[in-house]
Amino acid sequence: MTDTATAAVLDPATLSDLLRLAGSPGFDRLTEQLRRTGGCTAPIRLTGTTKTLDPATRTVLHAYTTDAEPGGVLRVACGNRRASRCPSCAWTYAGDTYHLIRAGLVGDKGTPETIRDHPRVFATLTAPSFGPVHNRPGNRPCRCGTRHAEDAPELGTPLDPSAYDYAGAVLWNNHASELWRYFTIYLRREIAARAGLTQKAAREQSRVSFGKVAEYQKRGAVHFHAVIRFDGPDGPHTPPPAWATLDLLTDAIRAAAARVRVTVPANEEYGFVHDWVLQWGTQLDVQPIAAFGHGEELTEQAVAAYVAKYATKAAETTGTVDRPVGNKEALILLDVPDHPRRLIEACMDLDAAYPDRRLRAWAHMLGFRGHFSTKSRAYSTTLGALRQVRADYRAAQQRTALGLPDPDEYPESTLLVVAHWAYAGHGATPGESWLAANIRRDLQHNRQHAREIRAELEAQGDELL
Repeated sequence: MTDTATAAVLDPATLSDLLRLAGSPGFDRLTEQLRRTGGCTAPIRLTGTTKTLDPATRTVLHAYTTDAEPGGVLRVACGNRRASRCPSCAWTYAGDTYHLIRAGLVGDKGTPETIRDHPRVFATLTAPSFGPVHNRPGNRPCRCGTRHAEDAPELGTPLDPSAYDYAGAVLWNNHASELWRYFTIYLRREIAARAGLTQKAAREQSRVSFGKVAEYQKRGAVHFHAVIRFDGPDGPHTPPPAWATLDLLTDAIRAAAARVRVTVPANEEYGFVHDWVLQWGTQLDVQPIAAFGHGEELTEQAVAAYVAKYATKAAETTGTVDRPVGNKEALILLDVPDHPRRLIEACMDLDAAYPDRRLRAWAHMLGFRGHFSTKSRAYSTTLGALRQVRADYRAAQQRTALGLPDPDEYPESTLLVVAHWAYAGHGATPGESWLAANIRRDLQHNRQHAREIRAELEAQGDELL
């Protein structure tokens, strides 16, 4: 039993609601609904009806209404990627991100296996310094003279908050997506220059693909982890030219990152008398990704797992909240720690000076307003395609359970589904949340166990070969 579930059992309100649900006539159906959501803790509640018709014969093959459901509603997964909001949906999102990144490394889901022969690196682009912070510099003590523990709460906080550039930090977060956009533009230019080609000629011979995820450092600054890959002119299905080497890609990445500049102009009316020149930090890490995983330090599986791990996390990992904050007074009520509180306050102070940046609206994200995971068009499959495969599978299961024909095997006419749905709210009662948490735990445990068995069988097969 998870800690969350254990704590919920001790809550009298949860226990009372759980006993009420267990004694209700629709308990089994409620459990089935929660299981179909994957144990979503904040499901969307819908009311409505559906009818499956054969237009040729005007026969109603199946009819459904939520009137007979527990509470008169159908519960569907919320789909939130944040682990702080819904661990179940975030777990699904992380799995989809893993398969998306992995497909672009090993070939799968429409991407050819020959992709493993393409030069590719794992790059980490960070923010510059906005002032010295408490850290763990190898075996040396921090600047404060202390050897901090790994979980020390002061890690990432400024040594001198009064001298820390809080305005520059949140403006950097706010413009991080633009810094990335300029980086991709300069990267293509640097590749062409190193290949001795014009940009047009380089584009005709090669393509650069990437998949990336944003992560917050302890100090509250966003940084990006990206898989960057050389492809041929038609994407992953064609090999890159001979000149598109790993060394050329690595050198071009470093040169492109060093070129990027985004200037935020001063606004003397609001007391900001100096321009901010935003750029990438000096801590740029570029590592080649090894194919086949024969003991190399940075394998394809490790990269995909690493990216997926951070796809469900956001600014709340720094101590801030995971939803918009109305005013500075709310920060005290929410007990936000000093460093993230100052960052949020800086967003609010800058908002009037730069209204087009919507800093107040994104203050809870410490100014960052971009997507947490993105990819270039040709990198691999899409999250939408992965979700559609899952939806089609569930639809096929439902048709089989209801005895409905497969549309692909119904050539005479197209089955017609007439549906009417209405939003009836979201969330769950305390007892439903407890049930969902335990269902999620069981599902994740069973899938992890199945993966371990599959990995063991594959290892045994390799030994036999």
